[in-house]
Amino acid sequence: QLQLVESGGGLVQPGGSLRLSCVGSGSFFSIYAMYWYRQAPGKQRELVAAITSGGSTNYTDSVKGRFTISRDNAKNTAYLQMNSLKPEDTAVYYCKNRVSSWGQGTQVTVSS
Repeated sequence: QLQLVESGGGLVQPGGSLRLSCVGSGSFFSIYAMYWYRQAPGKQRELVAAITSGGSTNYTDSVKGRFTISRDNAKNTAYLQMNSLKPEDTAVYYCKNRVSSWGQGTQVTVSS
């Protein structure tokens, strides 16, 4: 089973930026669409961004124009570049694909 490990979270001021990384182990990373989810305290997990194996992307409305999902299949890595961060972006961020289990996630806190 493909294992995914998220990193790159932290504390950032409103308007700041972070880049999250998701590294996959095992084979066939490149054939799967990759997804970034987030879960804020007391809220359900939501899908934030997706990228197909061919590189097509999609975003939830609240992050369009601020977040960019990308992937480097040679490195078995997916990224989430987050700009113009807002306090409401505070959450634990997870990456996932169709065959992976849920990982530990990485905490993003946007606060002054």
